[in-house]
Amino acid sequence: MATLPDLGVSAFINIVGAFVFLLLFAFLRVQPVNDRVYFPKLYLSGKRRHLPQGQGGSAVRRFVNLDLCTYFRFLSWVPSALRMSQPDLIHHAGLDSAVYLRIYTLGLKIFLPIMILALLVLIPVNVSGGTLLNLRKEVVFSDIDKLSISNVSPGSNRFFIHLLMAYVFTFWACFMLYKEYSNVAFMRLHFLASQKRCADQFTVIVRNIPHVSSHSTSETVDEFFRRNHPDHYLGQQAVYNANRYAKLVKQKERLQNWLDYYQLKFERHPEKRPVGRTGCLGFCGREVDQIDYYRARISQLDKKIASERQRVLNDPKAVMPVAFVTFDSRWGAAVCAQTQQSKNPTQWLTDWAPEPQDVYWQNLAIPFFSLSIRKFLISAAVFALVFFYMIPIAFVQSLANLEGIEKVAPFLRPVIEGKVVKSFLQGFLPGLALKIFLYILPTVLLIMSKVEGYISLSSLERRAASKYYYFMLVNVFLGSIIAGTAFEQLYAFFHQPPTQIPRTIGVAIPMKATFFMTYIMVDGWAGIANEILRVKPLVIYHLKNMFIVKTERDREKAMDPGSIGLAQNLPSLQLYFLLGLVYAVITPILLPFIIVFFALAFVVYRHQIINVYNQEYESAAAFWPQVHSRIIASLLISHVTLFGLMSTMKAAYSTPLLVFLPLLTLWFHKYCKSRFEPAFRKYPLEEAMEKDSMERTSEPSLNLKSYLANAYLHPIFHMFEQEEEQQEEKVEVRVDKAQVQAQQQQQQREEVDEEEAHVSTSSQATHYQYHHHEQQQTTTTTTTTHYQYHQHEHLSQYDVRPTDADSPPSPPHFVYHYGIEP
Repeated sequence: MATLPDLGVSAFINIVGAFVFLLLFAFLRVQPVNDRVYFPKLYLSGKRRHLPQGQGGSAVRRFVNLDLCTYFRFLSWVPSALRMSQPDLIHHAGLDSAVYLRIYTLGLKIFLPIMILALLVLIPVNVSGGTLLNLRKEVVFSDIDKLSISNVSPGSNRFFIHLLMAYVFTFWACFMLYKEYSNVAFMRLHFLASQKRCADQFTVIVRNIPHVSSHSTSETVDEFFRRNHPDHYLGQQAVYNANRYAKLVKQKERLQNWLDYYQLKFERHPEKRPVGRTGCLGFCGREVDQIDYYRARISQLDKKIASERQRVLNDPKAVMPVAFVTFDSRWGAAVCAQTQQSKNPTQWLTDWAPEPQDVYWQNLAIPFFSLSIRKFLISAAVFALVFFYMIPIAFVQSLANLEGIEKVAPFLRPVIEGKVVKSFLQGFLPGLALKIFLYILPTVLLIMSKVEGYISLSSLERRAASKYYYFMLVNVFLGSIIAGTAFEQLYAFFHQPPTQIPRTIGVAIPMKATFFMTYIMVDGWAGIANEILRVKPLVIYHLKNMFIVKTERDREKAMDPGSIGLAQNLPSLQLYFLLGLVYAVITPILLPFIIVFFALAFVVYRHQIINVYNQEYESAAAFWPQVHSRIIASLLISHVTLFGLMSTMKAAYSTPLLVFLPLLTLWFHKYCKSRFEPAFRKYPLEEAMEKDSMERTSEPSLNLKSYLANAYLHPIFHMFEQEEEQQEEKVEVRVDKAQVQAQQQQQQREEVDEEEAHVSTSSQATHYQYHHHEQQQTTTTTTTTHYQYHQHEHLSQYDVRPTDADSPPSPPHFVYHYGIEP
């Protein structure tokens, strides 16, 4: 049981640690050599440029800041982080980041008034109870526990004050939740209405496409949507199973990094070529020249990559029963995405397509029928993982409850009775140990979510966050209370009648507040200060900069801006809401610790979002319904906890009145769900039609076909294009053998930014196949009243072959078919 001196030791260690982290950050952030570590977002957005070698003063000034005035303004990052307005923040970092920060302000809005009221009303009521002094022979407690509800006499009328405060706290939390849900829903709709034209606004993903004999997947999709969406269907992009190719490319990148490292090492020391052994970790195997060795391995891998590329392009089995279908209006896409397409509800499943950068391509190759099996197996694995982690959680609780162990095992008393050792074990070590045990868990849960088969990064993070929340609820909250109570009251369990055990547990639950205080100080104070220091990215960047980086492009790749990390941070935030709401009535002294966390984390994460994090996707705050539901669940858990606690303390008159509180909370949640959640699940047709009309008025000559042509092209096909660009700086045009004439314009080497498509005509139909390259603009000519385009997946149908027998086939792009009317 952590006493007041133990908490003092923990507070001292964590406050000093947080202060040291912030001082180190203030020193390191102003050093020019660390600029890309602490301001990577500014480089990625083009707002800050790195000075070339030879500029910016002496060599020392390029690495060390010699301006002494900047060191005295070590807290200047705080006002700069708070200065940016919310509209500017949304424009700079996106709506997801802005709404994520609103969770911290919501915590301050909820808990700051609750803390003031609880400290002024509940603390005096609890202190004057005096119950624990009468139970000091039976129950282990500390001075802090005298501030909790456990110190109120059983059956006392003072429980009506706790009952009243529970209603007041719940109504205030629901009021703030309603206002915040309304504001976030409005922000989402406004963001979608003012958002620039994006490919995902016109695109629907179709899964579980049925197989039709003598038809390819593209032909089946094209025929189905032309028949059922004749007025708005534009085209479709087939999905290829290129996972093995992607693995080969990643393997080549790793080998290339080693080759670059050894070549750079040889350039620095040309008198000696780098040599090493090929075995495990370089300690065994034959000795080889490292540069020649990695060149040979890359050459072998290039042959495998070329072979795999041909297989992907030519094998019909590589085409998956999934397609990205595009429409000529947002209205048409909304109708398709939000309706059932077939009489068979398991086929032609449609949903809004994620953003192109949000797509998790590996999971598109998973057969649809296996998704339910995967989800069942992962659910069982998560269930087993939760109970497996109860072992280290119980061990952590044993560290926090040394008195209970001493009563059962007195022979351990000489070892743990040292004043400094005991304060460290009870005040600091439990929270740190729990933090360490939870460190790798978010990564494990994210991998599990990938195995489940979700097709977007945003959905992967939300599902991983859900798993992590349940884990935190069961293990960190319930597990700590149950295991801690058992360790604390071992003597009472062994020497009291069984009928007294519920009462002992009821009294002991509030006493776990001391453990959660230590956890908040470790995770919420020192942990947040460590977040802004970015120790791991700092070390990795300088190692890469020392051994790998040769060009500015390499230096940009070495930057690791990271992201918010919703899969890890959302469950942690929800745990703090749970602790605050549960202990607001039971042990109010915990609330100041939570207030400090929300305030410090808000400033730190605002700075990180403005200067560091580069969010991979934009979901328009799609995670907010989950946040709202978790806070509602925390309210319900606080009601159940208070109901069980008061029922063990003979509050027969006040306890039944708590029954109405969870019922009112559930009604409030149902109302908010029906009132606001549709804005996060569906796109209003009225809004879609209005935006389409405005776009047609402002851009009457907009060509959506060319805009959407390669929006959802598989990333490996972009790799094809990059490789082709490196081999030849021109646009390659391949024409059907059935076509009579082919016209190709000679590329102008001086005009590298503008390329023209080449046109070939025939008497019946004209087939255009465009090979788009990065940073290339294409122009098209429309000469027809109707058109269709689909992914050119079966090259043999058109007898398309490379002009050079040794060159690999080109990536499948859209093929446009124009019917020229007489």
